Amino acid sequence: MRRGESILPETVSFIRGLCDFRRIQGDDDMTTRLLEKYGAARLPRYTSYPTAPLFSPAVDARDYAGWLAALTPDTRAALYLHVPFCREMCWYCGCHTSITRRDEPVEAYLAAMMQEVACVAGFAGDNAIVDDVHFGGGTPTIMRPEAFLNVMQALRRHFRLHDDTTIAVEIDPRTLTRDMVFALAEGGVRRASLGVQSFDPHVQQAINRVQSAARTADAIGDLRRAGIQSINVDLIYGLPHQTERSCVDTARDAIAMRPDRFAVFGYAHVPSFKRHQRLIDESILPGARERDAQAEAIAQTLIDAGYLRIGLDHYALPEDSLAQAQASGRLRRNFQGYTTDASEALIGLGASAIGQMPQGFIQNEVSTHAYQRRIHAGDLATVKGYVLTAEDRLRALVIERLMCDFRVDLAEAGRLHGMDAEFLIAHNDRLDALCADGVVTIDAGVVSVRGDHRFLIRNVAACFDAYLGGTARTHGQAA
Repeated sequence: MRRGESILPETVSFIRGLCDFRRIQGDDDMTTRLLEKYGAARLPRYTSYPTAPLFSPAVDARDYAGWLAALTPDTRAALYLHVPFCREMCWYCGCHTSITRRDEPVEAYLAAMMQEVACVAGFAGDNAIVDDVHFGGGTPTIMRPEAFLNVMQALRRHFRLHDDTTIAVEIDPRTLTRDMVFALAEGGVRRASLGVQSFDPHVQQAINRVQSAARTADAIGDLRRAGIQSINVDLIYGLPHQTERSCVDTARDAIAMRPDRFAVFGYAHVPSFKRHQRLIDESILPGARERDAQAEAIAQTLIDAGYLRIGLDHYALPEDSLAQAQASGRLRRNFQGYTTDASEALIGLGASAIGQMPQGFIQNEVSTHAYQRRIHAGDLATVKGYVLTAEDRLRALVIERLMCDFRVDLAEAGRLHGMDAEFLIAHNDRLDALCADGVVTIDAGVVSVRGDHRFLIRNVAACFDAYLGGTARTHGQAA
């Protein structure tokens, strides 16, 4: 589908029919049984394959330098810039970030990042054409407005951005200033993603994130008045003290602001991986059945308001590019979740940033101090990565199509990678069990997930993960 085209009404009705599965086909007893059997499994979100716990020091800065130099002049690329600082810690947070009340650590970090930009561009030359730029965190808007504009100038100086490059930024509405809004607009930002999580004061106190609906609405209004029209709102279910009612109330308050997209995530409680999550009382976290009910309550509220369900956990208005990508089979999944980004290369910049080249994955130093030391020494900050095999690429495609479309044609996937993909389902005990339980059907090599069982899509994707096992502590519940 070309940019600007609308979705046909019959397509909208078809997608809504898929999304409305629980009301039409609902079987609470079956759902409960499946949740009891599969819902507590600790599984990846499959924003990449293989997943980050498989990365190793066997791939280092020398490999990355060679991969960058191998980019061709017509390579379509995306940039991800990680700004790992916040003013205070949200106890549910699973991101790599640190707390600072001062601007000096942020400014020192940004100076190092600009050195990395120059270094990476030195290896890549001006080969890559940058279609997407994403600022993630942490809180990217923690930087001063003039600093943001300096970063954008550096990116335009060193990389091939163009008039249609999409620039997106993650925002904490509690600290967003109007000066920063103006800087974002001047720098070319087109999409803003605002963290909300929950508007319930009881939940907010339990997760150390107090944020009013009014403040959030003001931030969205300021962004739109500045010309930043594409707005995404993040919600979370499965938080302490959350109920179906509070989830619905939060969704309705957010719907009143009419964002273009919603991302609705299940809280991943992994205190062994994120120590600050130990401040959350596990005894007041909802169980798998309650989490599922909350997720579906939010889903139905958004669907009733005119949003289409995109993949597992995103929602978009019919005219949004994400909905159009799903309707035309172009939906993708990467480290930012569901996306329209079809880039061949993702260049990660900043501490802990992950990138993906045609050859494989790379990740920078996680510690901001170690990252800055490596950059100041004139080196790339890459410390680990993963080289993709031919089988990895096949499995990655199968998993991505399942996560995006809830079905995959194995013969087509195999043809694209020059191999017979039937071996993926032979002697596959995980898949056989899901088939026996009616979650999955396989017909003429096409693996499909029933609409009313899409909440188990991560379990289905895991059937094609050759490396699953031994890393469950770092993953959240499947449902």
